Amino acid sequence: MRKLARRLLLPGLATLALTATGCSSAGHTAAADAASPATLAPIADGTQRLDVTPAPQDTVATAAVTRAEGTGKGAPVKSSLKVASYDPATRRAVIAPPPKGGSPVPGPSSDRSPSHSPGGSPGSTPSAGKPVAVGDVIASAPAPGAPDGLLAKVTDVGRKTDRGTEVTTAPTTLSSALGDDKADGKVPVDPSSVTVEPLMKGVTLSWAKGQGARFGPQGAKLPLGNLRLDLDAPIDTAPDAPVTAGASVSGFVQLAPTVEFAYDGSGGSGPRSAFLGMSGDWSSQWSLKGHAAASTGAPKRIPFAKLHSAPVIQVGPVPVVVNLDLTCYVQVEADGRVTLDVRQDVQGDFRVGGSYATGRGWTPVSTSNVHSSPVKAEVTAAGRVKSALGAEASVGLYGAVGVSADFAPYLRGDADVKASASTDGKTAVSGAWALYGGFDLSGQLHLQLSLFGTPVFERRIPLGSLNREWPLTSGKIAV
Repeated sequence: MRKLARRLLLPGLATLALTATGCSSAGHTAAADAASPATLAPIADGTQRLDVTPAPQDTVATAAVTRAEGTGKGAPVKSSLKVASYDPATRRAVIAPPPKGGSPVPGPSSDRSPSHSPGGSPGSTPSAGKPVAVGDVIASAPAPGAPDGLLAKVTDVGRKTDRGTEVTTAPTTLSSALGDDKADGKVPVDPSSVTVEPLMKGVTLSWAKGQGARFGPQGAKLPLGNLRLDLDAPIDTAPDAPVTAGASVSGFVQLAPTVEFAYDGSGGSGPRSAFLGMSGDWSSQWSLKGHAAASTGAPKRIPFAKLHSAPVIQVGPVPVVVNLDLTCYVQVEADGRVTLDVRQDVQGDFRVGGSYATGRGWTPVSTSNVHSSPVKAEVTAAGRVKSALGAEASVGLYGAVGVSADFAPYLRGDADVKASASTDGKTAVSGAWALYGGFDLSGQLHLQLSLFGTPVFERRIPLGSLNREWPLTSGKIAV
């Protein structure tokens, strides 16, 4: 396990934002960009509050550099530089120059070569023609060779080529980029940015976003910001089930995920507090029909789609790449003796994440408010069954998982049949069944949350298991 670099505590810390498009409007030079402050709000303790917003949609990528030494303590300013390429094997990157016709990022007037001493000691500020120096911290949105973005410290500045300046990097933390500033905000995930990999036939995607953009067969019905997966597929039936009792599942999952990010760097030697998580509205409807197969060992989990998104949120001028992954699944647990025809509506919300505070360390956050109602429920014969339509989710930074969670609204049914006979030849059959709605929410915090610059913990921390269940309906068995 590599030990992440600690936060740089050097005088005159400043943050510089870089765009990867290499475009600027006429008469607007890179030097002017470099002098433009980001949106900041002063706080009584002297720190700045950075806005947390979605990354601009008209840029291919954005990047940021925190100077090891510079002017304007903690004041982020913009620039036109970009990360042109990155090699994860050698950790070498190419920092591209400003657009043609612009001027380099202004630094101290010098024709001195930058110092290559580690840690960005005095004298390591960029020289003319070399936009970065040893000790600078690069925080980049997705770039060639870095599909999940890049967060790294410059350890060596190499030669200048036609493509840009070659640099060697090492891992670092967000506290090195954000410094003493504070940030707190929520950013909705653009549903059109989510890629979907169907894992079985019968899966379709729909979404709706702002400005009237809609996609898929259900897109016109969706609230803005929502995405929806529809499923219609067979599942394994019990070995002795007749053809007419073949089992199938159909329905949909609809959600509107939001990234939550908070950071308070006013602690001096590291973050005073931090938070990373995902929340959102959830609704689903599914139908399970037929003679479900018996479970052998663990409940049968059938993943039907993988979703991935890497939204870039702007924390002041610093682009923070958040990686979101969801695997949607159907899970069936049965004893093979029950024939079902049930449908259920589920609506609610969820929130999972990790929260850090000085002296307390990392603690898990997991909440949900879900309710359900049966649309139809019929059970024949004795036995039990439990079906869930859920999602395995993970949220992290720059490609590293920070929080993983499993959110599974479910429907559970129990049926009991009793038969009796007497000496006069009379028989009697009686029974009852009941259906219950509920959800399970579990997960864990991972080591990679140390990317915030907080102390490393040596084990994963469970979120704890949150389970709630409520009765839906009951009735008599028809035999």
